[in-house]
Amino acid sequence: MANIFLLAITALLIENFVFVKFYGICPFLGVSQKTETAVGMGLAVTFTMTIASALTWPLYYFVLKPLQIEYLETIAFILLIACLVQLIEMFLQKAIPSLYSALGIYLPLITTNCAVLGVALLNVQNDYNFIESVVYGFAAGLGFLLAIFLLSLVRERFEFAKIPKPFQGVPIALIAGGLLALAFSGLRLSF
Repeated sequence: MANIFLLAITALLIENFVFVKFYGICPFLGVSQKTETAVGMGLAVTFTMTIASALTWPLYYFVLKPLQIEYLETIAFILLIACLVQLIEMFLQKAIPSLYSALGIYLPLITTNCAVLGVALLNVQNDYNFIESVVYGFAAGLGFLLAIFLLSLVRERFEFAKIPKPFQGVPIALIAGGLLALAFSGLRLSF
């Protein structure tokens, strides 16, 4: 049980996918202007990463590995994640149309989000069992949610700040993201 807890804390804070591994930067910057949209995207990515971890593990260990076609893991994982994201997209379009329209183009881009594919590949690479894979996927998703939420809070405050013209928009978002990443790197040094 302690191993699972340590794995979750590591994925959430110490090895945060956005701040430490720099995975998922596109939606991190693109959807973090408003907190509500950032939280919606973070929840969608968390759900996708958790379910993708739960589905790619048996795909790898019960299909690809026994057939000795492990070299197809990236293609197989992308196809599975694409189907999963399509289901999430259809659900959001019917159940929460305001979030669906707010996420816009970034919702289908979850399919190619390297954080989602990265968690599936890292589960296999680190030889996690099924429970560890799901916990790692869920905690990494929560880490993404935490990162995008923190940046959205900072970016909402930018509306009231006097930012020099050359730094407005994406440049100041990159600076804020870099400072947040620097703070998270301090967690890595303390462990």
